[in-house]
Amino acid sequence: MDTTVHFSSATDEWATPQDFFDKLMATYRFTLDVCATAENAKCADFYTKEDNGLTKYWMGRCWMNPPYGRDIKYWVKKAYESARDNGALVVCLLPARTDTAWWHDYVLPYGEVTFIRGRLKFGGAKNSAPFPSAIVVFK
Repeated sequence: MDTTVHFSSATDEWATPQDFFDKLMATYRFTLDVCATAENAKCADFYTKEDNGLTKYWMGRCWMNPPYGRDIKYWVKKAYESARDNGALVVCLLPARTDTAWWHDYVLPYGEVTFIRGRLKFGGAKNSAPFPSAIVVFK
């Protein structure tokens, strides 16, 4: 079992499993993927790293599977603020890092949290992730 990539900093991008996303899409009917690549975008409208979604206006029904590195706190803050200030619905796939400041500052007080049973197998990975995940909805 090769989990090297899961424990390395080779990437902080974890492509959303398509079947998992399809179930959420059926419920939420997303219109914008706020942090994607051209290869893994889940919506016709999307922002890439080059677009810098953190500087864009989020509205409508947004999907967010952010980079899981140190900058995740900025993405979660932006999701919360976009819901609060712009009336966006932002559904986030996040690592369940309940000990972090961003979890306590934004997720606990403002998000609707659903913990995912088991571990997700992110796009292209041979093995499941070494961390639990949650869906967090800001509205």
